[in-house]
Amino acid sequence: MTDQPVRVVVLSKAGCHLCEDACAAVARIASDLGVAWREQDITDDAELLAQWAEYVPVILVDGEVHDWFRVREDRLRAVLSDGETAIAP
Repeated sequence: MTDQPVRVVVLSKAGCHLCEDACAAVARIASDLGVAWREQDITDDAELLAQWAEYVPVILVDGEVHDWFRVREDRLRAVLSDGETAIAP
């Protein structure tokens, strides 16, 4: 799976229990569908921190906001399975 482009990014910050839950859900879904994903800590980026600090976790699909706070598994599976672009909630 390392040869695949990363389709899903979870913006997170340390100590965020919702971020941990989101990463676990994304990891499971991405594994099921054979999709590459990664976690990005926003505290390492002042711009991301200013924009998203109150909304993490934020789930990006193909560079577009797909969800925040919680992963809606049905929506994420649908967008990754259909190959459609993300639709903001």
